[in-house]
Amino acid sequence: MTTRAKLTLCAAGATALTALCLLPLMTTNGWIAQAFLLVAVAAGAGAGLRRIVVQSWAVTPVQLLAVLYVLMLTSVRSSMLWGVVPGGRALDAVGGLITDAGTDLGQYAVPAPATPGLRLVLAGSVGLIAVLVDALAVTHRRAAAAGLPLLALYSVGCGLSGAGAEAWVWFVPAAGGYLMLLQAEGQDRLSRWGRVFSGTGRASTNAPVHSGHRVGVVALVLALAVPALLPQAGLGLLGGVGGSGTGGGSGTGSRVTSLNPVVALTESLHRADPVQMLEYSTDSPNAAQMYLRIGALDDFNGVDWRFSDLPLQPRPNPLPKVSGLSSAVAVSQARTEVAVSENLRTDWLPMPYPADRLTLSGQWKYEPESRSVVGDKGQKTDGVRYDVTSLDVQPTAEQLRSAGPAPDDLSARYLQLPDTLPPQVAQTAVEVTAGTSNAFDRAVALQEWFTSPEFHYDTDIEAGTGPRAILTFLRDRRGFCVHFAATMAAMARTLGIPARVAIGFTPGTSTGSGTFVVRSTNYHAWPELYFAGTGWVRFEPTPPAGQGAVVPSYTREEITPAPGATTAQPTDEPADTASSAPSDGASCAAVGHGVEECADPLATPASAGRDEAWWVSWRALAAFSTVGLALLLLAVPALWRVALRRRRLGAGRHGPGPDRGGLTDAQVLAAWQELIDSAWDLGIPPDDARTPRRTVDRIADLGELDADARAAAGRVALATEQVLYAREAGSPAPLAADVRAARDALRSSAGRVGRVRAVLLPPSAARLWWRAADRVAAVRGAGRDRVRRWRDAAGRAGRRVLRRSSGGGPQA
Repeated sequence: MTTRAKLTLCAAGATALTALCLLPLMTTNGWIAQAFLLVAVAAGAGAGLRRIVVQSWAVTPVQLLAVLYVLMLTSVRSSMLWGVVPGGRALDAVGGLITDAGTDLGQYAVPAPATPGLRLVLAGSVGLIAVLVDALAVTHRRAAAAGLPLLALYSVGCGLSGAGAEAWVWFVPAAGGYLMLLQAEGQDRLSRWGRVFSGTGRASTNAPVHSGHRVGVVALVLALAVPALLPQAGLGLLGGVGGSGTGGGSGTGSRVTSLNPVVALTESLHRADPVQMLEYSTDSPNAAQMYLRIGALDDFNGVDWRFSDLPLQPRPNPLPKVSGLSSAVAVSQARTEVAVSENLRTDWLPMPYPADRLTLSGQWKYEPESRSVVGDKGQKTDGVRYDVTSLDVQPTAEQLRSAGPAPDDLSARYLQLPDTLPPQVAQTAVEVTAGTSNAFDRAVALQEWFTSPEFHYDTDIEAGTGPRAILTFLRDRRGFCVHFAATMAAMARTLGIPARVAIGFTPGTSTGSGTFVVRSTNYHAWPELYFAGTGWVRFEPTPPAGQGAVVPSYTREEITPAPGATTAQPTDEPADTASSAPSDGASCAAVGHGVEECADPLATPASAGRDEAWWVSWRALAAFSTVGLALLLLAVPALWRVALRRRRLGAGRHGPGPDRGGLTDAQVLAAWQELIDSAWDLGIPPDDARTPRRTVDRIADLGELDADARAAAGRVALATEQVLYAREAGSPAPLAADVRAARDALRSSAGRVGRVRAVLLPPSAARLWWRAADRVAAVRGAGRDRVRRWRDAAGRAGRRVLRRSSGGGPQA
């Protein structure tokens, strides 16, 4: 094995060993096989390209294309043309998986499920690192610098997994792979150069690998230090939110989450293709106003709204009575059957609030403060089916107006405000609620102000729930549900009303008979305010056009409906069949319906099908053209080699010379060059430092030529030496048959793979690259000479003009 081949294997091995640190990021490890395959593809493509002596600048781009193709083949093969040809559909599928991976990164904590998007991102990242390491260590022979992408891979893996004291488990193979790479690079340098000479001509006493080892030691030290210094963030895949770990058995434990609600909500609203999150059926007469709630952000800490670290308890059934609910408030029961899809994987169980009874299998615990049910010991919601009986609390506006003060302990908890909250928030709250005399009217005033035309619903605004985001929202009056809910809750606290931010889903789209489909666009946030005698009460400051938001009926009892408007009620007609265009027979109420209930965003007009077919046909034609062009470019070296061989050895090329009675010097040298290139194509690279006879001996030994083939090659070498060193010698015999005999013998010993490579990817085609580079250099040199002559001529003309204008006249 050559030192360069060993260096290639060590570079691939170092990448594969370092990639092991990513294993804790996923619940299953099947993706690592795909990653190792991409590492092998990167190494194989690089080795093959370097063997045929492709220009170094072209090796890395071709490696990237090879890795991308194999990544698509293993990830979106069903979207490829005939399962092998990449096209527009395959690229769209890759883009969709990357988008899904972005959503998953915000939705899941470590270890995350092995979703197709995350598998593609992880495997593709390892493949990219493999290409970078191979390019630095092998193509450009900078193995020490190859430690930088390896360090990045190791730091990201250990930083995301929070390995901490256990990081040494992944550091050992990563460091071993890197040191192995440095050792192989040192051997490669020594085998090629021996001792290194400085620019002054003096031999250096240091081995050429010492500098690489020093850089390697520094990189290893950084690899140990950087993960320890990385902050453990609490967003999505970067860590849990609000705690770490749950208690086992029947004890209590801190809150655990694999979903950051604000991040997941934002990503869901930005999806180009809404996906189904869950489906439920309910017998509630107020189903059109029933939200499914997963939890409440109750800690406003000056950075953002987030969950408090509250203890979990064994789940009782029935659940405890609702605290603070008076018997004077009308209450009815509703039964709801929920089926969560595979697209929603969270720790929290979506339920109508407040839930009373729950029929559910699995490991679940109960958080009493927010009445949430939370998964325990890795329990998630994806694919879960359950029945829940909830209370439909129906307070009147008068009951809410006459509510007394909240309990002291509750007020102390839910009226806390950070010192960093700008005073403009409280000032604005006072101005908006001027003229009101009780907490409920103040809350309604805030809700009506947010839903007025002064505010605009816009999902392109950066998500945020902290003081700065609230101030920006009040200034620009533009945002989506997170901004509306967080701002109203903060303003309510400044007015002395206990408040928190609930996270969950709006009712979704009715499909008839009390069944609703909830999609990713129904992810929602809303404020909950506490009123004695009723408990936590939902308000809706988000405009009705956003996410299917529904204004609670108790906040609009005295609002006179506009002419033609109707109160939202469940309907047996599927809302998905409604059209967004105006019609004579149907209308959509401004209150109580979301965009999805007025029109099906997935509906496609008939003309769109024809346009799509036209576009698909053009994409298929473009794909065919691209593939044809790529095949043609790949065939250029082989075609050029065949044409060159025919020109060198073809009929009429070895007839009598004009002045020697046999072959001309050019014909002899052409035959010799063909013998050298034939051996090169079959795995024996040229060595210009040897004489022709020594070169033939080397070819005969490496190619295992028999006596006849060796003699034929020797005759070609002898003729070449006569041309080069014995000009007076006699005319040599025709050499085409000897070259073909030697070439046939070399083909026999090369094996099937070597023969195929010699035809399809002949290494001697590098001369075509060299010739093109020489021609480009000659053209550039001629251009520089022409520009220099023009500049000199312009300078001389300018000097003559200056002399004439100064009256000097012409000089002899």
